[in-house]
Amino acid sequence: MTLDLVLIAGAAFAAGAVAAVAGFGIGSILTPLLALQLGPRLAIAAVSIPHFAATALRFVMLRQAVDWKVLRVFGIASAAGGLAGALLHSQAGSQTLRIVFAMLLLLAAGSELFGLASRVRLPAVGALAAGGLSGFFGGLVGNQGGIRSAAMLSLPLGRDAFVATATATGLIVDAARMPVYFATSSSALLAAWPIVVIATGGALAGTVAGRALLGGIPERIFRRIVAVLLVLLAGFMLVS
Repeated sequence: MTLDLVLIAGAAFAAGAVAAVAGFGIGSILTPLLALQLGPRLAIAAVSIPHFAATALRFVMLRQAVDWKVLRVFGIASAAGGLAGALLHSQAGSQTLRIVFAMLLLLAAGSELFGLASRVRLPAVGALAAGGLSGFFGGLVGNQGGIRSAAMLSLPLGRDAFVATATATGLIVDAARMPVYFATSSSALLAAWPIVVIATGGALAGTVAGRALLGGIPERIFRRIVAVLLVLLAGFMLVS
């Protein structure tokens, strides 16, 4: 195994573990790394495979904690947004889009860290819009989980319900966007199969490790951990 593949395996493991705790992170961590090997557009399509595999495993582990009422609102909107973003995938990479995305993450994280999120609850229309926006970013630039988790911080969800519902929503977005990627990039994805397989295996292993870690995080600390991870993701997007 080459050094590049070892690095991808390690990053995928870390991404899977982070996503198991926070409900996002696989696309955010792996997409920039794979873009160095494959280019940004193919990287987004390639990362959707380990993202789907690890998210499906996480869903199996947490399915009993899903808040189905929230999922119905987020899921429909996210699927529509994911399909729209995937269809505009060829225009991915807009720096303005990344800056706006990062600012939204910082706003949500700051609201949680300074106690504002606990006093604000999204109305149904707001939740619908947030779900559509998260799906759109997922289809367009491969980063759906951050904006979804940012929106979900304003919902009255416990630790397990938060991660489980975010996970189920991520699966819906993947189901909407992946057929578009495969239709437009199937030959290139087949050529990149060693990278895809290594990333998928690492993400699955990280998911198992992260699930064990999640159980040890107290409810009162969990939301702050998510907020801090959102700040880190926003900072990375601003400087990358």
